[in-house]
Amino acid sequence: MSGGVDSSVSAAVLKEQGYNVIGMFMRNWEEYDEHGVCEASKEYADVIAVCEKLDIPYYSVDFVKEYKDNVFSHFVEEYKQGHTPNPDILCNREIKFKVFFEKAMELGADYLATGHYCQNIEIDGKNRLVKGNDPGKDQTYFLYTMRDEVLKKVPLSNWSPT
Repeated sequence: MSGGVDSSVSAAVLKEQGYNVIGMFMRNWEEYDEHGVCEASKEYADVIAVCEKLDIPYYSVDFVKEYKDNVFSHFVEEYKQGHTPNPDILCNREIKFKVFFEKAMELGADYLATGHYCQNIEIDGKNRLVKGNDPGKDQTYFLYTMRDEVLKKVPLSNWSPT
């Protein structure tokens, strides 16, 4: 959970549907390095407030080293070469849908609900990521690197907040 609307609403909807929901906040950056750019402690406080309101347990998981090694360093190297990489795509592949996903499964989660908007359908025995119903919220571009084993555990849907 980020403490934002999408992940918070996802948690509330899933709890209302009878799922056993836990809140997980991933810390990807050392707060003292941020110089006010991103307030991780405030975001985590928002997660705690939402989880307490929903009466669900919550965890903060630290992926600072993994983020620096697998996302930020790559971004810097690509940028030095004149490329303009998108760190969100790499973060989704290497952090959110890899080590974060693995941690969620380790904590006993059956699924990983992130608040992303797109659809997951099965075609010829394989899960496929397709655009969601709301073009303004579609996030397939950021999620296209998800492995099939992860797609099976991420309940993406055609639900939209609008």
